[in-house]
Amino acid sequence: MQGWRVVLVLSIGGSLGVNARYWLGVAIARWVGVAFPWGTLFINVSGAFAIGLLAVLLSRWMPHPELRLLVVVGFLGGYTTFSSYAAEAMALWERGGRGEAAAYVVGSVAAGIVAVVLGTVAGRMINHHVAAWPASAATPRTDETAAVRRIAEPAGRHADGEAVSKEAPGRGSRGDH
Repeated sequence: MQGWRVVLVLSIGGSLGVNARYWLGVAIARWVGVAFPWGTLFINVSGAFAIGLLAVLLSRWMPHPELRLLVVVGFLGGYTTFSSYAAEAMALWERGGRGEAAAYVVGSVAAGIVAVVLGTVAGRMINHHVAAWPASAATPRTDETAAVRRIAEPAGRHADGEAVSKEAPGRGSRGDH
């Protein structure tokens, strides 16, 4: 398959997956609220199920060689990377690498948490240093501030202790996933 065709197939699948993730996350947040990340949990688990199912089905009944790229790598890659993580851990386990699989699972979660903490600290340090700049350069855009708050704060509360609303993302909600 030509390089440009691979890019096109992956881009279409990824675009569809990202939109599915976002809009499903919005719908779940509206349905059950945002106190617990049910949307993200559902998306990650359903993506893991889908990659397991499709990896088996598409290996046997491959209707077109580009379908695996479109659906598994593109769509599910845009929908959730957790599905790839889970499939890779299972592959390590099935190859007899029990210790490797366990290290990969625990290490990925631990490293992910450490990376979020370090990224949050770095962002806060940058914001602190930016605060010393002239006011016009130091004022972040509202949507950037809201995005950082949704990621870095405990579920259900802003840093000032104010409860998070249950509105749709982009309107003060923490419902984007």
